[in-house]
Amino acid sequence: MKKFPSLLFLTLFTLNIDEASSFIVNPVSRKTLTYPTPLFSVKESPKSKKETTIDRIFGPKLFKTVISTAGIHSIPLLILRVSTGVLMIHHGSEGGLGPANFDTEAFNGFTNFIVKPYFGFLPGPATIWSAVHDYVEFFGGGLFAIGFLTRPAALSLLTTMLGAVYFHFSSVGLQGAPFGHVANYSYDFEEPFLYACIFLLYFFNGAGGPAVDSIIYDKIKKE
Repeated sequence: MKKFPSLLFLTLFTLNIDEASSFIVNPVSRKTLTYPTPLFSVKESPKSKKETTIDRIFGPKLFKTVISTAGIHSIPLLILRVSTGVLMIHHGSEGGLGPANFDTEAFNGFTNFIVKPYFGFLPGPATIWSAVHDYVEFFGGGLFAIGFLTRPAALSLLTTMLGAVYFHFSSVGLQGAPFGHVANYSYDFEEPFLYACIFLLYFFNGAGGPAVDSIIYDKIKKE
C-alpha cells in the first residue's frame, strides 16, 4: 500500500490530464474527479494561429466564395447599388432636371431616332414610350439607390437595359465582338449589357447591405 502514492504520481506525469483523471474516483459518489487546470502546458495548434490580412489575401481563402453579404461584405454591394441608381437617375433626366422633358432636343431625339425606328412595334404614341423610359430610369434609379422595392425597381430597369441592348444590336450589330476593335474601344452594347447584369444580380438577391428593404424586412419577418 505504501507504493500507491508513488504509482499515482507516476501515472499523473505519464498520462495526459484527461486520461489521468479517469483513474481518480471519489469513493463516496463514485464520480470521476476532474481538475480545473492542466498539469502540463500544451503547444498552440496551427489552426489556432491568428489569421492575418496576408493570409486572407494569399491563403486558402483566396479560392473561397463568400456566401454571406453581412458585415464588410455588404460595402461593395452598397457602393455598386447606390452608384448604379444615381447614374440611372441621370439617364432618366436627360434634357432637364426631371424625367420626360417633352419638346426638348434630347427628348425629341430619343423619340425620333430610337423609339420610332426601332420600337415602332409598340402600341401607342412613341412619345409615351419615351416618357415611360425616362420615368422608369429616373424613379426606378432612385428607388434602387436607396434600396426600397429593390426587386421591382431592378426588374423595371433590367427591361430598359435589355431594350437598349436590342437597339444597339439592331442598329450596329455585334461590331465584331468579342474580338473586333472599334473606334472608341468600346462596343455600343457594352454599357447597357453590364447594367443589365447588375440589375439581374439585385433582382435575384435583393438590396444587399444597408437598405430600406432590409429595415422593412426586419420589422415584418416572422420569427
